[in-house]
Amino acid sequence: MKHRAHMNGDVLIAGFFPLYTLGTDSSNTDGSTKEDSNPFIFKNYQFVLALAFAIEEINKNSHLLHNLTLGFDIYDVQFGDWLAFKNHFTCLFGKYKSPNYSCMRDSKSIAVITGPSGLTSSEIGTLLSLYRYPQLTFGPFDHTLNDHNKFPALYQMAPKDTSMAPAIVSLLLHFNWNWVGMFTLEDENGLWILPELKVEMAKSRLCIAFELVIPTHALSYALKIMSLYNQINKSSANVLIIYGDDESLLDLMNCVEQVLIKGKVCILNSQWELTIRKKYFLLGSVHVPLIFSHHHPAISGFADFVKAVSPSKYPEDFFLARLWFLSFNCSDSESDCVTWENCPRNASLDWLPRHDYDLTMSGDSYNIHNAVYAVAQALHEMLLYQTEQQTMGNRKGTVPSPAQLHAFLKNNEFHNPAGDPIILDEKRKLEAEYDIVNIWNFPEGLQLEVKVGKFSPRALHGHQLSLSEDMVQWAVGTTETPHSVCSESCGPGYRKSPQEGEAFCCFDCTPCTENEIANGTDVEQCMKCPDHQYANTQRNQCLLRAASFLAYGEPLGMALACMALSLSTLTAVVLGVFVKHHNTPIVRANNQALSYILLISLIFCFLCSLLFIGRPNSVTCILQQTIFGVAFTVAVSAVLAKTVTVVLAFKITSPGRRMRWLLVSGAPNIIIPICTLIQVILCAIWLLSSPPFIDTDPHSEHGLIIIQCNKGSLTAFYCVLGYLVFLALASFTVAFLARNLPDTFNEAKFLTFSMLVFCSVWLTFLPVYHSAKGKVMISVEVFSILASSAGLLCCIFAPKCYVILLSPNKIFLHGYRDKKHRSRTKHF
Repeated sequence: MKHRAHMNGDVLIAGFFPLYTLGTDSSNTDGSTKEDSNPFIFKNYQFVLALAFAIEEINKNSHLLHNLTLGFDIYDVQFGDWLAFKNHFTCLFGKYKSPNYSCMRDSKSIAVITGPSGLTSSEIGTLLSLYRYPQLTFGPFDHTLNDHNKFPALYQMAPKDTSMAPAIVSLLLHFNWNWVGMFTLEDENGLWILPELKVEMAKSRLCIAFELVIPTHALSYALKIMSLYNQINKSSANVLIIYGDDESLLDLMNCVEQVLIKGKVCILNSQWELTIRKKYFLLGSVHVPLIFSHHHPAISGFADFVKAVSPSKYPEDFFLARLWFLSFNCSDSESDCVTWENCPRNASLDWLPRHDYDLTMSGDSYNIHNAVYAVAQALHEMLLYQTEQQTMGNRKGTVPSPAQLHAFLKNNEFHNPAGDPIILDEKRKLEAEYDIVNIWNFPEGLQLEVKVGKFSPRALHGHQLSLSEDMVQWAVGTTETPHSVCSESCGPGYRKSPQEGEAFCCFDCTPCTENEIANGTDVEQCMKCPDHQYANTQRNQCLLRAASFLAYGEPLGMALACMALSLSTLTAVVLGVFVKHHNTPIVRANNQALSYILLISLIFCFLCSLLFIGRPNSVTCILQQTIFGVAFTVAVSAVLAKTVTVVLAFKITSPGRRMRWLLVSGAPNIIIPICTLIQVILCAIWLLSSPPFIDTDPHSEHGLIIIQCNKGSLTAFYCVLGYLVFLALASFTVAFLARNLPDTFNEAKFLTFSMLVFCSVWLTFLPVYHSAKGKVMISVEVFSILASSAGLLCCIFAPKCYVILLSPNKIFLHGYRDKKHRSRTKHF
């Protein structure tokens, strides 16, 4: 019983805190024992001070426990040390440790505070719950202790960790870490956090590279870790999430630190006592810890209370006396006697280095402070109730039963001196807010816990995490933020392509296809540009397409237009020559009417090519093909009529034959209106069924949107074109058959050659036309119109114009020598 801290009061609160690391003594080689040089956990002594501070505040408060004072009994408890439980029985049931009989009839303990280890609290709680002894734990919220059937008398002071998974995920998102490893214990807490994290990470498209559930048996998890050495240490996951308590994972941390996590970042779930246990966890050398600790406000007056604490104020506090002895060298070097007179005068805990003892209240101490107030509030309510019921007198020294306190603890809800609401019912507990703590390392092994951020689940979405990234100290020799991804981000112009059999965080970067863009990073699908836009060469931006058509202002359009006007003018000149010399034998012999019709139709053929140049509109789209079809039909049918006329003239042998009558009556001239009428009917059907219209083609040329005339009904178009081809072939065939007429009647040769040129042009035109796009296609069509028309003009009329203008004396000089020939050439 000597190793305890005690302060007397009408009602006592018992506390079982871990105040030693390795025990109170260690064996020497000679078998004797010697006090460990520094086994005391300086920081953990703050648990005692937080409890004492809260009790002093309550005893001074006139509104709480009017006639009762609180005191405390505090004992050391070691993790996994069942022998330490003798203190529990001695405190609660007497020195004979009989659980069904108390030798301490005047025992005044009303409740027990345990922690911070959930495992230790559960071991103590198993015993305390047998007797309905109120137990309040101050460690992190433990789901194992949440079983009210197993622990009906246990209350957890820490807020619920329901926002732990979103908090961790928000931190990962902030640093763009999407490929992480995870260590959890094989207990209820580990089995709870793992699915929670998986759900939250899946929502944010984050992946777990590997997960390691640690068995409770040390050898088992050591073998398991070593079996996964290559997977873990060689993984590109440079961030490890470690969820557990410090007492349970000390050996794991030693193995992980030395073997697995070189250069990796560890995200821990609670405020580990890493500074004291640096022999297990070599901070700063190979990793960076980011710790989520419960946020709590500062308690006014606590720092001043700690500065004023001394052994004389608490003479029955063994732990304070030992801290004083170790901290201020109170022994006499000659007599080795410990006397307080040898201690420095006015010594204070404020003198201790901050890395050894911090005056700021820790999260666990804050929970102890709240636990004391929870007991006081419940006790106050119980006394008021008993007074009203007159079941007990309101006199000093009357101590209520601990079991009676439960009814008032369950529904206990109040505000502590800092203004925070305290709720013991886990169903109504508020979600925890977290401080993000980073460990700064200094020479001589000194370390400092620095708050670098905060997570508040009650803040607006997107503003829950606040972090000062420039305050985070990364691993030694590292200046940049660590990187933890399975695959590097896909930049603009690329999309993510999943790797078969791998997590969705592992992917390849595939370039966007033609006319698709990706203007962000890690885009899963490329976006297709609208028809009026096109993708730039980097495939990260849609640009406005320029309108493309065969314009008059560009060189090609201007050249074709000039050619069309020049050829139509030339044709008009030829027509003028023929009209002027209409009485000459050569003009008369070539059937003046057919020649005039052919020349006029050729003028229209040349001029219709102008309809294909310039920006298309509804009128030009309709006129292009119809005028082209009708004009060329007239021209070709005129050639056919001329060819038939030549053949009929050559076949005349006597004036009384029928062919002579056909020639004299002008029957060949009927060919033109009949053939033209058929073409007009085909064009009319075309325009009535599916006429041409303005269309755009955004795909044929990069960066351009082609404005063109859509043919409408392709069947009608090919019928018009096919009919024209039929007439051309018929003219060519007839002319070809008449090519061997005597030299005197060589008109058939000219007609044959002209139709050969005409057919050659259009046979060449068809494959080129269908393989070309945009303005090139229009240019090919215009050139074909001009070339075929020019072929007819040159082959038929050039020799005649040469004779009329340059050699008028050669006009059929030999053709008029006999009557037979004169009678045949009369009707040409």
